[in-house]
Amino acid sequence: MIDQDQNQLGVIPINEALNRAREVGLDLVEVSPMERPPVCRVMDYGKYKYERKKRQKQAHGAHVIVLKEIRLRPKTDTHDREVK
Repeated sequence: MIDQDQNQLGVIPINEALNRAREVGLDLVEVSPMERPPVCRVMDYGKYKYERKKRQKQAHGAHVIVLKEIRLRPKTDTHDREVK
């Protein structure tokens, strides 16, 4: 278990971990369920969810490439093509 100040508290029974989270008014969140024993963290889950969604939006927005469209016709002059 990891507390809200990022201190590792070691392996703690689930009831005790839930009680500690309730005492400080935060949530007990399982951050890596595949580990043995599973790692849980005391945090504000709503804030965590908001920040994770915000990071995903920023990462998604960074990969967008905007393409410009240029129309050329047979009548387009050489100078105009060089400028475009």
